[in-house]
Amino acid sequence: MRHLKAGRKFGRNPSSRRAMFRNLTANLITHERIETTDAKAKELRRVAEKLITKAVRLGDIAYEKPGENPDRGRVAKRLHVARQIRAFIPRFGMFVNEEGVSERVDLVEKVLIDLAKRFQGRPGGYTRIIKIGPRRGDNAPMSLIEFVSDVEAEPVVEEPKAEAATEAKSE
Repeated sequence: MRHLKAGRKFGRNPSSRRAMFRNLTANLITHERIETTDAKAKELRRVAEKLITKAVRLGDIAYEKPGENPDRGRVAKRLHVARQIRAFIPRFGMFVNEEGVSERVDLVEKVLIDLAKRFQGRPGGYTRIIKIGPRRGDNAPMSLIEFVSDVEAEPVVEEPKAEAATEAKSE
């Protein structure tokens, strides 16, 4: 029986499943938004958020470039977390910029510097999954998984209805 077994198998052996999530995580960190199936997006959220949480828990140690601080304890903590992240994702990722030129991104440094700083005050929930409908070829449910933005949109307050209600009471 499958009681209390976390995670999905995706019809793959463990090494293939691990490779798939390494690549999906690297692509999510590189592009900050990817399109995949619902099930893969839900599992990817678990994996990616664990890596980002390691960097966020470092605090301001994460933002320091290696060699900036002579304090060996701080350097050792950052190096340890960098190695833990590096053990799961590849070191570099490639993406095409606006000019059409391929650029290489250091994924470990992006997690430690960019993403850790962006999500510093946030206690989890670094990604968002948006369902985008079925895939055309096989009708698989598709989703867009992305990092949440820094500034959340404020809820829209509809004041004309409130004014109309107060006018109706006064009459």
